[in-house]
Amino acid sequence: MASAAPPAASRIAVVTGASSGIGAATARGLAAAGYRVVLTARRKDRIEAIAEEINAAGHSATAYPLDVTDRAAVDEFATAFKTLGVLVNNAGGALGADPVATGDPDDWRRMYETNVIGTLNLTQALLPKLDASGDGTVVVVSSTAGHATYEGGAGYAAAKHAEHVLAETLRLEIVGRPVRVIEIAPGMVKTEEFALTRFGGDTEKAAKVYEGVAEPLTAEDVADTITWAVTRPSHVNIDLLVVRPRAQASNTKVHREQP
Repeated sequence: MASAAPPAASRIAVVTGASSGIGAATARGLAAAGYRVVLTARRKDRIEAIAEEINAAGHSATAYPLDVTDRAAVDEFATAFKTLGVLVNNAGGALGADPVATGDPDDWRRMYETNVIGTLNLTQALLPKLDASGDGTVVVVSSTAGHATYEGGAGYAAAKHAEHVLAETLRLEIVGRPVRVIEIAPGMVKTEEFALTRFGGDTEKAAKVYEGVAEPLTAEDVADTITWAVTRPSHVNIDLLVVRPRAQASNTKVHREQP
């Protein structure tokens, strides 16, 4: 089914964490669907390069360097908009895979700040702009870790559980207003940076996450899901969409082929 072009009043989409992976792929997907995309992330060079690529393809994109944990910077960013159609809260990530007994509190704190407080900051700052469009959408990119935990994943799961609850509660609180709240919860996604960042640049540990898995999800798979959910008719709200590769039955049960 073809996606309908977004109405003029809600044609701008902000994507956080857009410098790589799911965020970059989502920016490309929404731009192709007719949105004027604003890419935000801390890495200025990366988002500028992706914005140039999108514009060269005949679509519309702008890069805006932003740390989602810096509330003053987020509030300043929000002043650029009178109305806004879509906010994709994608910035976040995982750090470490230690058990609760030995986990680094600094890692837990950083995960909570980026995944939860970052989402809160952008949502609070931009919700009036989404409301003003008359047809707004908030997307929260959480994780299957936000719905079930696994050994070594408590810090990340705690942050993603909080992000899930933020989306669920916001939906209750703004019902009746012209803003949808969508949660997309991906399972195993293989991107160039997620596992590498989690394991502090250790390529061997990062590779083991996907070892033997024939086809983990790609960033483009998740971006396609986000774009599909956003481009449903305005009265259709995809409250929660869990997406995993076929090889993954749960966070702890994954089919791995033998070499």
